[in-house]
Amino acid sequence: MTRRRFIAISAVLAALPGAVAARPVPQLRTGQAMGAQASLRIDHPRAGAIAARAFAEIDRLEDILSLYRPDSALSRLNRDGRLPAPPFELLDCLALAGAVHRGSGGRFDPTVQPLWALWAEAAAEGRRPGAEEIAAARRRVGWQGVRLDAQRIALRPGMALTLNGIGQGYVADRVADLLAAEGLTDILIDTGELRALGARPGGRDWPVTLQAGGAVGLRDRALASSAPLGTCFDAAGRDGHILDPATGNPVRPVWRGVTVSAPSAALADALATAGCLLPDRRALEDLIAAFPGARLEAAHPA
Repeated sequence: MTRRRFIAISAVLAALPGAVAARPVPQLRTGQAMGAQASLRIDHPRAGAIAARAFAEIDRLEDILSLYRPDSALSRLNRDGRLPAPPFELLDCLALAGAVHRGSGGRFDPTVQPLWALWAEAAAEGRRPGAEEIAAARRRVGWQGVRLDAQRIALRPGMALTLNGIGQGYVADRVADLLAAEGLTDILIDTGELRALGARPGGRDWPVTLQAGGAVGLRDRALASSAPLGTCFDAAGRDGHILDPATGNPVRPVWRGVTVSAPSAALADALATAGCLLPDRRALEDLIAAFPGARLEAAHPA
């Protein structure tokens, strides 16, 4: 199971000195990103070279952040319980995850991977995990068991981390930074979360229709939506993929969907996921208010 199925990037040529006046037809380049199909549609005379660098950056980030690659930095950390000299990007992503963990009162917790693996394995066997199995997995969950600094990351024995709920947004941010450095503007990156640099060609906001209802105009911001039942472990659609670390079970849906905008896609991603675990709108608004520049765009009751 994967939460994200597609990554798409649309970019156009910036108005820079030396830019050609006649724009070529946008070129479509495809590849892989975080276990999903990826595409980049780009309007630029050096489209091929820029696309190659974008996909190389995504590939580099997968070697750090992806659970789909057995030798990624994250996979090695989970396997060995420690990672000497961790890559900056992993530290950076986990530092933000820790901030959202604290801001959400512990509800957003990247250490739920043992629970996620348990639910996924049980679903593959056509069942739900039992109470004893959940209790055993919960004993291997808890952000207090993570130690991280520039020298190493260490986990309490038996623990494992997941970057679902923040990693795809982080990749969108890094690709946006790379494309901006190439002199591109009017960029929309979609990794399941959205990152816009500038507006649409012509100056209007990028229009985003929310699956749970409503619409948002986006420019120079990121946008993320999460839904407790957006992806489910079971075919019946009862057991959603967002797990409550306090119970070890899929969160009881209070919201059909939560949408957050923020200066970065990683932050918007994490806050939208955390929001699905909160019990009411007041708690949701308090969480968003704790992060400068973040804004609650929509919260649809279940």
